[in-house]
Parts: sequence; C-alpha cells; structure tokens
Amino acid sequence: MDSTITIYCKNTHSYHEVPRGISLIELGELLHIRLRYPVIAAHVNYKVENLNFRLYKPKDIEFLDASTPSGMRAYVRTLGMVLSCAVNELYPRTDLRVEHPISKGYYCTLQWHQDKNEDFDSDVQPPVLTTEMIAAIKQRMLQIIAEDRPIYEEEKQTKEVIKLFAARYNNESSIFEALGNPYCRYFRMGEYVDYYTNVLLPSSGYINVFDIEPFQDGLLLRIPNRQNPTVLEDSVTQDKMFAIFREYNRWNKLLRINNVSDFNIACKQNKSFELIKLAEALHEKKIAQIADAIAEKRPKIVFISGPSSSGKTTFSKRLQIQLLVDGIRPEVLSMDDYFVNRVDTPRDENGEWDFENVNAVDLPFFRQQMHDILDGKEVDLPTYDFSKGERVFEGRKLRLQKDSVLVIEGLHALNPCILPDVDHSLTFKIYVSALTTINIDNHNWIPTTDIRLLRRVVRDYKYRGFSARETIARCPSVIRGETKWVYPFQEEADVMFNSALIFEFAVLKRHAEPILSEVPKFCEEYTEAHRLLKFLQYFVPIPEREIPPTSLLREFVGGSSFRY
Repeated sequence: MDSTITIYCKNTHSYHEVPRGISLIELGELLHIRLRYPVIAAHVNYKVENLNFRLYKPKDIEFLDASTPSGMRAYVRTLGMVLSCAVNELYPRTDLRVEHPISKGYYCTLQWHQDKNEDFDSDVQPPVLTTEMIAAIKQRMLQIIAEDRPIYEEEKQTKEVIKLFAARYNNESSIFEALGNPYCRYFRMGEYVDYYTNVLLPSSGYINVFDIEPFQDGLLLRIPNRQNPTVLEDSVTQDKMFAIFREYNRWNKLLRINNVSDFNIACKQNKSFELIKLAEALHEKKIAQIADAIAEKRPKIVFISGPSSSGKTTFSKRLQIQLLVDGIRPEVLSMDDYFVNRVDTPRDENGEWDFENVNAVDLPFFRQQMHDILDGKEVDLPTYDFSKGERVFEGRKLRLQKDSVLVIEGLHALNPCILPDVDHSLTFKIYVSALTTINIDNHNWIPTTDIRLLRRVVRDYKYRGFSARETIARCPSVIRGETKWVYPFQEEADVMFNSALIFEFAVLKRHAEPILSEVPKFCEEYTEAHRLLKFLQYFVPIPEREIPPTSLLREFVGGSSFRY
C-alpha cells in the first residue's frame, strides 16, 4: 500500500502528495494554511469534519474558520459543551437546557436531573439562576478553556451508549434508537461525556469569544459575530419574540413533549394524530384571536410580514376567513405586485438581482395607491408578471368600503419606510415566522431557519421546478436579505404568529429526504443537503392523512384547499 495519498486543497487551489493517515491539523500545518480567522474545522468531500480527522484516501479538502456557516456551527456547539460541562461540574444535580435562539444568542435554563421514577409533574422546582451563579459558571468556563481540554469523539455499540446516557437523562435513549445504527458516537472532554449532532472543535482552547449574562429566568449565551468572529454579536431586544417562544414551550410541556425523543415516543404510542389535531387547533385559535384583536381596533390596513417560507400566504387566507366571521371584509394586496420592472431591480454585491431589497418595490407608486385607497378613491390595482418581469394592469379595481380592511402581505410590510406618514392608529402589524420550539435534546437545538429551508426545498421542487441543489444555492442570498430587510423590524409587530407545527419535521421527512438525496456529492450544496439529511434521521416519519386541507403545512407539501 502506498504511503502517500493525493489530496486537493481548495484553499491553495492545488494538489498535494501527503502522508497516508495525516490528520487535518497536521495537513493545515504542512500546507501553511492561513485564513482570515483561525482554522477550526474542514470540509472533506463537502462533509464537515473535526480537525483530528485522518485522511487515508484521496479527498477534496477545504479548511474553514468561524466566518463560514459550518465553522460557526462547530464553534457554537463546542461553546455549548464547555457551558454544559461547567454547569455539570458546579451543579451536578442540574442539567443545562439550551431552549432556543434569541437576541442573537441562545436562551438557556437549568433543570433538575429527572429520575426515571420521578413524576413528570414533580413539585421539585428548578434552581433559580442568580447573578452569582452565572458569574461562577462563566469563571469555570474560562478555567476549562484555559486548560485547553481535548475533546474526543468516541464510538460504542448503540446499546452501550444508551446505557451511558440513560444514567443521566430520561428518555434520551430514543434519540439513538431513532438513528437505527449499530454503533453511535458521542463526545468526551475529561470525565464529562455529551452528545452532539455534528462535529466539535479539537479542544476547549479553541473557544476565545463568548459571554454569558442573566436573561429572564435563565441566561443568555452570547456568541461571536458571524461576519467578524473576533467580536461578540450585538445583543438586541426581542421581547415579543421571547414571549412567543415561552408560550409555545409552555404548551409543549403540557403535551409532555420537550425534545424529539418525547415526540418519537408519542408517535410510537400512536399519538401522532392527536398531536396533529391539537397543533392545528392551536393555530386556528391563535388566528381567531388575531382577527378579534383587529376587529376591536378597526384599523384601515393590516400588514403581514415574515421571512421566506414562513407560511404568510396561507396565514393570510385563514385570517381572511376569521375576519369575515367578525363581520370585516378583507381586501388583500400583495406587495410583490408593486415590484419595479426587472431591469430596474437593484443588484447585490455579486451583481445578482436583489429581490429582497426594499428598493425592489416601487415605493412611490405603492405609497400613492395606498393614500388614494385611504382617501376613499378607486384605484386600478397592478399585477406583476414574473415571467416578463413587468408590472401589468388587468382591470382589477379597488375602493375600500366601510366594512372593509386592507390586508397587505409582503416581505417588507413591517418596514416603517413603506408608509412613513400613515398614523399607527390606522394600522395593525403581524409578524409571521416558523419558530421551532422542539429540540433534539437538552443540548442540541434546532435552528429556526431549518424548518423554513425544508419547507422551501419541498415546495420549490413540487411547484416551481427547482431542484434541492438550486434552492440551497439560493439560500445564502435569501438569508442575507432577511437579515437586512426583515428581522430588524419584527418587533414592530402588534402581534406575532408562530407558523411552526410540532409534528411537521416528521411529515417533511417523507417529502424532503428523496429530494435532498438527489443533490450530487461533488458540489458545495451537498454540505447543506447532507446536514439536513442527518438531521431528519432523528425523527420517526408519520402519515399526513390527518392534516387538514387548510393547514399551513399544506402550502408546502400539497393537498391544500386554498388556491395559490
């Protein structure tokens, strides 16, 4: 057997003969890899790998720093393990739970270790995180980082891993069972063992930017800025967003579903249909409450905004029905019909059409029509012909009646600049997004963007003729647009609506897996497709026959009774 192998390094744009069995750390040193920020992981044939990964066959290699999505995920996961380890060493009777992202960080709480024989609704109260406790946890984290503790990836028979984690967590075993593998891997740092869904950094010493601070009744884990990971993300106030997360987390606990393992157990006990009915009923109740709030305020305009694939269109249609029940006749407009002609669309830094830019909307024309409508005038409404990239007029007329309200749906509907001189008393603003409130386990959260990406992959494939590769390739541009033009205005909303359904990953799994499997293994988009496929393995699939035709999920998987 040859003692060397040929690898291609994307960072150096060249082939290299290297010793067989060389680690990625050793390879980086051999090739003198210097990135803008420290190297912390690598893509090996477009899969993310730890720097301790050894090469025995020819591979394509790309070294990563924390400014890349894969690098940042590995960094934040490792930061989470350092935090969890610190909590375990200081307060061994408790366990850290990473609840959800908020304020450009992660909201965390402490929970008592639950005994197998301990009732789910035990009166034992979780510890209150005091300022002194948080300071002690931070100091222990700094100590763990200074010790530069190695992080080892270990593998054992699944039954042995189940025993290892069952001693610490309740129902954790079903996570490993759902994967269906004879062997499972986990991570060890000193005596502390934990499970994470993907690779970590080689040691705790790689963590150099973080903070923790008191937040509500828990703490906020602050992470590096994604563009400049040498500094912390700026914390932002998201009180309304936090309230939505808290409401749904409380509801999940009533259903006795905190993590994916709880969900899988419920499905195996034939409770999936009950979960579908309850989740759909909650959606209907929330939409009815929003309609009642509109009826009470009696605004002239209702604005509906939210990021891509949040279900705004179906939400708008269901809201229309509830408004009619309240005696209000909705007149619905889409801001997409006010796009400028394609030739006048602004371009991004790469020279591509920037459809997420607010200036992709003909704001002067939009404002003029809105003012005419509010003044009681009849207007000739536009329709945007996307095939031609032009605005056309097809004889649609609108004059607002006394019992009517104008419902405007669009990406920029909450941006104050679209109608800056309209009195707030005449408006009602709604923010719609899919906020995942179920985690894989206490230490592995589900990014809120994943549910929307999976929705988009399925919808674009079924109804728009786009492959998963094309949808994933477009994703970075969409995220940049949402970060710039949508997220900064979400707290402007009068109400927020969470369009996520607790069961939908188990339904999307059936649709998304074959589509994602078509992504070639030799392209950059495979990195994301492979990550999503691994993620979907944690869910047991469920049939969708009990999902009603008015469900928001039907907008993406098909079978809706609404026309789009």
